[in-house]
Amino acid sequence: MNRSITSTIVDHFQGVDDPRVERNKRHQLRDILTIAICAVLCGAETWVDVAEFGQARVNWFRTILDLPNGIPSHDTFGRVFARLNPAQLQSGFLSWVKGTFSLADAQVIAIDGKALRGSQEKVHGITPLQMVSAWAAENRLVLGQLQVDDKSNEITAIPTLLSLLDLTGCTVTIDAMGCQRKIAEQIITQGGEYVLVLKQNHSHLYQDVAATFADVRTGTDITVSYHETVELGHGRHETRRYWITDHRDGIRQRDAWQGLQSVGMVEATRRIDGKQTTHRRYFLCSIAPDVEPFRHAVRTHWQIENSLHWVLDIAFGEDASRVRVDNGPQNLAVLRHMALNLLRTEPSRGSIQTKRLRAGWNHAYLMKVLAAGAAS
Repeated sequence: MNRSITSTIVDHFQGVDDPRVERNKRHQLRDILTIAICAVLCGAETWVDVAEFGQARVNWFRTILDLPNGIPSHDTFGRVFARLNPAQLQSGFLSWVKGTFSLADAQVIAIDGKALRGSQEKVHGITPLQMVSAWAAENRLVLGQLQVDDKSNEITAIPTLLSLLDLTGCTVTIDAMGCQRKIAEQIITQGGEYVLVLKQNHSHLYQDVAATFADVRTGTDITVSYHETVELGHGRHETRRYWITDHRDGIRQRDAWQGLQSVGMVEATRRIDGKQTTHRRYFLCSIAPDVEPFRHAVRTHWQIENSLHWVLDIAFGEDASRVRVDNGPQNLAVLRHMALNLLRTEPSRGSIQTKRLRAGWNHAYLMKVLAAGAAS
């Protein structure tokens, strides 16, 4: 039973080529992948940790793996993951997500970037690895991730990541970096909707949308859908106001954006210790001018910061990770995302960090978590 559960997960990675020459293959790639996935799930953060976990659990691993030459060394884990093709590993991850999890229909998919700061090496001029991730808000799962090329930026990585996803009926939210005509067109072409934060470098467009809502606030007869929320706590008073309208007469570039149905504005007024600040953001939307879906999309987008990026840094130590060699950082990022999806899917109570510890201490609970990711 244990072997079938782990095999079901690792089978999705059959398309990953083994980068080693035949004479150096003392350990099967399936064994290396299985040990690494289990180790990261149970708290490992380095290749040394992975090898130590394997040695500590060697008797258990022998019940689910062949292990013709025992547990690989940490050097072997490091070398293999440094050379594994990250696109192939990512493809296996996507296959696993699609084949395992029942994703909610018509949900918000948030796209956002994150720097793996520990991968930076200033002495050798190595900049931090940048990753762009897709987050399914209702399921609270990572759908996929992609490295941003060193000579590029998120603008070129986002379309590639989107092309890997099924966007049918979903609303895609992206911060200002992704506010591009081609990205909006791609989302519509793939059957999705969009809510995009408008960048100020779209000067005419930004000015026109801002002017539209300036007219709204001064009482001009423009039909809008409006909602207001007030949050109190810890000495903070915050009011958020949401407007959305299909009035686009004053927007000069409206026809250049495929699917554009409405424009939105969020005004956040925060008062802390007697000091008040007000911040406004403007949005281009392909959704109908109904404030509740708009508010939900805007608020849900920030889950990717709190429920993904923050958890990866706090529970998985991603920002502090010193794994830097070749493809190692991005391949380890895939393992972290796998572990996070598995832990989120397993319904027991407890934080992600607590669940990692529990899985490391308890064979039965580890198999319960793995079984959550082997369902079809």
